[in-house]
Formats: sequence, C-alpha cells, structure tokens
Amino acid sequence: MTTIATTNPATGEVEKTFDALSDEEVDRRVGRAAAAFASYRRTGFAERAGWMNAAADILDAEADQIGALLTTEMGKTLTAAKAEVRKCAKACRYYAEHAEGFMADRPADAGAVGASAAYVRYEPLGPVLAVMPWNFPLWQVIRFAAPGLMAGNVGLLKHSSNVPQTALFLEDLFLRAGFPEGAFQTLLIGSSKVEDVLRDPRVKAATLTGSEPAGRSVAAIAGDEIKPTVLELGGSDPFVVMPSADVAKAAETAAASRCLNNGQSCISAKRFIVDERVADEFERRFVEAMRAQKVGDPMDEATDIGPLATEQGREDVEELVADAVEKGATVLCGGERPDGPGWYYPPTVLSGVTDEMRMYHEEVFGPVASLFRVRGISEAIELANGTGFGLGSNAWTRDPEERERFVRELDAGAVFINGMTTSFPEIPFGGVKRSGYGRELSDYGIHEFCNVKTVWAGEG
Repeated sequence: MTTIATTNPATGEVEKTFDALSDEEVDRRVGRAAAAFASYRRTGFAERAGWMNAAADILDAEADQIGALLTTEMGKTLTAAKAEVRKCAKACRYYAEHAEGFMADRPADAGAVGASAAYVRYEPLGPVLAVMPWNFPLWQVIRFAAPGLMAGNVGLLKHSSNVPQTALFLEDLFLRAGFPEGAFQTLLIGSSKVEDVLRDPRVKAATLTGSEPAGRSVAAIAGDEIKPTVLELGGSDPFVVMPSADVAKAAETAAASRCLNNGQSCISAKRFIVDERVADEFERRFVEAMRAQKVGDPMDEATDIGPLATEQGREDVEELVADAVEKGATVLCGGERPDGPGWYYPPTVLSGVTDEMRMYHEEVFGPVASLFRVRGISEAIELANGTGFGLGSNAWTRDPEERERFVRELDAGAVFINGMTTSFPEIPFGGVKRSGYGRELSDYGIHEFCNVKTVWAGEG
C-alpha cells in the first residue's frame, strides 16, 4: 500500500500522514467533477479570469508560508520555493489575461471550401486527470491547471504521495479563489489507483509529468481508452560550450543549472559537452563553481543546495555514480554522501563517462554532472543527440553559423543559446523522443485539451 505522508527530507522524519481516499470517495469526486463541468463550461472568460487572478493574489500574499510548506515536503531551498510560488502567480495572471484570445474562433478561408462561413472553434473536453511529480510540486500543477481551468475544463489532481499537503493546498487555493466546487479536486490515492480513474468514462483526458515508466503506463491506458494525453518525462539535457563562448559565464551558468532544485529538474543540464580548445578552462571554472555551492539546511537562505527529496532518490544517484566510477570514470569533486541526518548529496562532477556506464544512458536526478570533451561542432551535436531523451538543450557560442546549426540540428523540445533552460508561461514547453509529447504553456498548452471543432456553414 502506498504511504501518503510528509517526510521531511532534511531530517528523514515523518511529520504527517494521510489516509488514501476510498474507492467510493474517488467515485464521488469524479462524479462531482463531471457535474461541475456541465455548468462550469458555460461560465464566461471574465468570470474565470476574476477567479484566476484571485488565486494569483493568494499565492503572492502567502508566498512565505506556501514556500515553507514546499521546502518541508520535498527539500528545495526556501528561496527557491518562494520563487516557485511567485512564478505560479505569474502564470495564473498570464492565462487570466490571454485565455480569451487564445480560445477565440479562428477564421478559415470560406471561399476555398465553398462555404459562406468557415472557422475553427476551441471547446473544452471535460474532466482532465493530472498525474504530477514532487520536484516542482506547485509549478507543475499550475501550468496544467491555469490554462485548463481558463479553457473551461475541470481538474482532478493525483499528486506524488510525498507532497500531500501541497496537493491539498492546491484544491483549497482554487476554492478560496472562487472557482465552483468540483472545478479542481485533489485525489489522495496511490499510483495503483490511477488506471481506474483514467478508465472512468467521465474522465476525458490526462496529463502526466514524471518518469518514463509512469508515462508509458498512462499512455498505454489512455490509448486503450482513446483519450488524449500530454506527457512530460525525463531529460538528460546537453550543455555544449564552443570556443567562441564566454567560458566564465558558461561555467557559472552550468553549475547553477546542474544544482537547480537540488539537482532534481528534468530540464537542468546534465551532460556538459565542451570543445577541447576551451575544455581545460571550462573544467576548472565549472568544478570550482560546483564546489562553491553551499549544501545545508534548506530553510537557511544562505543555502544553495538542500537534501534530495527521498531516501530512494539519493540511493539511485549513489548507484549511478558508483557504477560509473567502477567502470573507469573519474570524480573531479563530490561523489560521497555527507554524514548526518537527511538525504543530502554533494555537487559532483565526473569525467571519462562512457557508453558502458548507466549514467551515459539514464537521467541522473541529483546534482551530478558528466563532463565530455569533443573536437568541433559536429562531434558535439552527435554526442548531444546520442541519447533517447529530448527535452531541453543548451549551446554556448558567439558564432552565428554555429548558432544556426545548434538550432537546426539539436533534437530537443527547446534550444537555449547562451542561457539556462527554463520554462515561461509565454512559450511552449515539452519534449521529443523519450522525453514525451504534447506541449504545456503558451497558447499551445491551452489547446491541448480542447476539441478543435471545424465549423462550415452554407447559404441556407
């Protein structure tokens, strides 16, 4: 049976436990979502925007308390947690402002299809199940919920079982903001119950952010039920540095990216691919920047890196590092867990990683970097693309021709030139290959769970 509990990663102590919902209660909540959708879909954009802006106001007003909750449940630094809350408020306001325009009818060429009028209309689908992870426990949900609710859909959240208080807060947030009862509900259930909810005919679609196995499972079930899905899965993002780059800035950004969220971000750079002409300088600066990261109490604002979110997560990281070292990789810094309570792991850099090592093929979900040296841009791109993942990518160059090659040839859902990969409400987010499919955020995200209805009208 899945344990639904808040276990503080900084201490390893269980702070609060919760009972999973009964099958009968889950059924009631799904029924409530379906009933809410029948009326909620007829609300106007101005009314929805008022509620969404109210949710943003609550997030901003209570950022300190909400941030402390995120830190307690999954270990991110308090500074990062409060920034996450504010980012969520921004996304709520973005969709409150832009959703009506995104959902407006789009005219087609009526004459070309022999009609007096022809256009596309976007209509909500109904209850959408969101299976969400713990690493950005607020942001991952808001980037589904804000566009979904503004489109007229209603939400059912199955959150990760180690962030139950954040999950319950999210349901309460939308109720306090004024959304109708049933418009957004949290389901405290284990992963084994997801299939039953997804197969319920009242649930019309699903979105998942998480591991590749979880994505395969949800996609298979949804495919069997012929329901649309959006999947945002793992990443092993490349960070390529060419000789024309600002190497000092690249190394500083590289360390910040690899240690973001205590090293637990799908779009953080993980494989650092450096042209041999600047490899020595980059390695020196990068290792220094990684060593300079302060590991400690995530509630302390001076801390850069808190603990990993779960004990199993730290064990997984240790196994990948041990496998690489056993097969010949060199540890340039870090690599050993510190003494004391909590699930801490130091910033670590490895060189000499080869395709015989698990780390070469698997995502490392912790502050561990693999450093590679290459000869020229063609070898860099080949290595960057030599993974089954394709979420984000980074390339550092001042050469316009190199920039164009990276944009054109990197197999990823995003290419960031001379900057750190991140997500914004204004631009789409998602991956290719084993990193998933579909897009979140921007107008693409709001349309993912809409019926794109063609309207053709003759003279009559």
